[in-house]
Amino acid sequence: MTRLQQKFADLKAANRRALIPFITAGDPSLESTVPVMHALVDAGADVIELGVPFSDPMADGPTIQRSSERALARGAGLRYVLEAVEVFRQQDDETPIVLMGYLNPVEIHGCERFAAEAVAAGVDGVLLVDLPPEEAAETRAIFSRHGLDLIALASPTTSPERMRMLCETAQGYLYYVSFAGVTGASERLDTAAASDRLREIRKLSPVPVAAGFGIKDADSARAMAVDADGVVVGSALVALLGGATDAADAVSRAAAFLAPLRQALDA
Repeated sequence: MTRLQQKFADLKAANRRALIPFITAGDPSLESTVPVMHALVDAGADVIELGVPFSDPMADGPTIQRSSERALARGAGLRYVLEAVEVFRQQDDETPIVLMGYLNPVEIHGCERFAAEAVAAGVDGVLLVDLPPEEAAETRAIFSRHGLDLIALASPTTSPERMRMLCETAQGYLYYVSFAGVTGASERLDTAAASDRLREIRKLSPVPVAAGFGIKDADSARAMAVDADGVVVGSALVALLGGATDAADAVSRAAAFLAPLRQALDA
């Protein structure tokens, strides 16, 4: 059983929802990434999505775009991201780590080489925002040979045919984008509509379904978790971390932000 499978099995047995924070590797500083990851786990994170900085993050809103730009300016490339995971694994061999990013850095690195190095570092899954499911078979096959899950995305506009395709090939968990748009636009979150869609998807999906986009605080996390197996929170956390003065401040901010969400989900 993989780390992701074990984590979601444990959560299901305890009737709990997964809390999945997203941070950008290398922001607010290169030295803060690993300490912040540990702080998030201590505050109740079940899975961590680690953003791979990219120069053209088309699915992301301005908060994560700026975060990615800052990280790249510091030299936070793919090598740095894998090294951060490897250092994290020296103290934590249980918390699943999913890299979230875009196809270009993987292709430049070489898909086979990337998969091997990612697994060696301790990565459990990868979510490639700009890889269409119709074109994902080869990448998924390479990842699978190395024991790396390719996490799929679904959205309110996903057709029934495409949804069936996603469910037939789903690995790890299915990431449901709560509205059509970019990350961070919390004012567009319609929890009632998202809940209806989540109930439909969970009937079809052989893997857990996590909802993301627009979740910014304990109330929105609790509302989305009613009909999801987990919730992903990104832009609100990234924005808060962006104002940190040093690594210690980033750690403090991460813990203070996530703890109320954990409490809300468990309540």
